[in-house]
Amino acid sequence: MAMIPSLFGRRRSNFFDDRFSPDVWYPFKDFPFSSSSLSRETSTMVNALVDWKETPEAHVFKADVPGLKKEEVKVEVEEGRVLQISGERNEEKEERKDTWHRVERSSGKFLRRFRLPENAKVDQVKAAMENGVLTVTVPKVEVKKPDVKSVEISG
Repeated sequence: MAMIPSLFGRRRSNFFDDRFSPDVWYPFKDFPFSSSSLSRETSTMVNALVDWKETPEAHVFKADVPGLKKEEVKVEVEEGRVLQISGERNEEKEERKDTWHRVERSSGKFLRRFRLPENAKVDQVKAAMENGVLTVTVPKVEVKKPDVKSVEISG
């Protein structure tokens, strides 16, 4: 009976009780591809979700960055036409008296890069953050309509 983890009590009498306890046991802990072997930067990059839409006036990027302050997010234009959105969410400090039941929110660095098209005015980029959504607006160069002259046909 001691070999089976106790589901109703906290009694652990041997190595197997600790190893297979539902609140401690992680089945993929020793696999080479486990999340613990991945760097924090790699594992959290996928969490910076970004939408990019083009309107007649601008390219608009919307990034979900819930829980971050504007000071924790950086927007840059690199190499002339590469928009880079980066930031970092710090891990919450763990106190010994706390009992964690689930940790799903990611922490660490994120980085997203987008090559802007030729019609982007990279010197007029604007960014704003509201309710955990970063909006980056890149105005577009106005397309001049060609001057059309009517030519009168004689004859």
